[in-house]
Amino acid sequence: MKRICLWVIILLIAMCSLTGCYDRLDMEDASLALLLGIDMDKDNHLLLYDIYPIFEKNVKKPNHEITVAGDTFRQTRTKADSFSAGTFQARKAQVMLISKKVLQHPNWFQLLDVFFRDAKNPLTIRMIAYDGPLSEIIHLNPKDQPMLPMLLRKMIDTKSARSETVNTTIQDLHWQIFEKGITPSISEVGLGHSNEVRLLGTALLDRKGKYILSLDAQETVLLSILQDHTQGTVSLTLPIPGVPKTGPLETNRISFSSDKVKSKIKTTFQNGKFRFDFHIQMPIGISEVLYPISELYTAEQLEQIISKQAQKQFEGLIRIFQEHAIDPIGMGRYARAYHYNDYKKIQEIWSSTFAKSEVHITVKASIQNAGPVKY
Repeated sequence: MKRICLWVIILLIAMCSLTGCYDRLDMEDASLALLLGIDMDKDNHLLLYDIYPIFEKNVKKPNHEITVAGDTFRQTRTKADSFSAGTFQARKAQVMLISKKVLQHPNWFQLLDVFFRDAKNPLTIRMIAYDGPLSEIIHLNPKDQPMLPMLLRKMIDTKSARSETVNTTIQDLHWQIFEKGITPSISEVGLGHSNEVRLLGTALLDRKGKYILSLDAQETVLLSILQDHTQGTVSLTLPIPGVPKTGPLETNRISFSSDKVKSKIKTTFQNGKFRFDFHIQMPIGISEVLYPISELYTAEQLEQIISKQAQKQFEGLIRIFQEHAIDPIGMGRYARAYHYNDYKKIQEIWSSTFAKSEVHITVKASIQNAGPVKY
């Protein structure tokens, strides 16, 4: 009898530990939103967009777009359900588009509270700024391209691997908003002249998430080098002084790539001011020359010219950051790590403090290869 009771107890314990299926939702009964969008109409009323796939053989369009007006993400869930055949689910969302009109409002980030408070929502959604009203891109439906959510996700993943944009998830953005030593940055896309979806680069925000300015692909590469976050090979194109232009063509340009860029930062604090010294080592391989510059410069002279031109590009980018009082590099974290007591006094106004800091940059480019032809 005791043995039977023991087996009954073991069986009950095993049954209690099994995963329940009380909240099971079949795929055909779900509307799995792959893209979420936030915009405002002309009267500044909030508009929320969804794109979800349709799992039916006989439909002509593989996805459905929904636009609803509301005050919060959670409130619009019921409204979105009324336009779809299934139950709205955001747990498979891949990207979130946010119009610049929304980004220009401080504290818009509070709209995303439900994603952090409800554990069923994903935190790996790619955050993307869009230059224009979302209705332009949401209802685009290009026939010769993948579904828009998949296209945007793949575009961000591949271009961020070359440091031409950032790959900021909703969880990354949460950290950047609350981290006092850095200001946020997210990817940015737009439409080309023929309404093709185009990666523009990176949108830079202030500490409250308000849009400040945009960087193109090359400027984003420079930002990644300053952050020492380059992934794989990066490519740059720089002007070469002293090289004549041929007609309307920009023949005074040289392009190169590097896969081992190293950026070291030295931080000091003197006379009430922070100073940051960047030392950038850049072994390069020349990939394009539009003029026979070997007639003008030796390899050593060309290395010095490339170093000087790259340094100018970095310094110009730093000036832009300081003029707008933003710190997408994250220099506040270096200040906190090496001069904590001094940083603690100004951590609440770090962006304006960085704007007054001294930043010096030294670039050392070394040509490793120039291809099978003379440069």
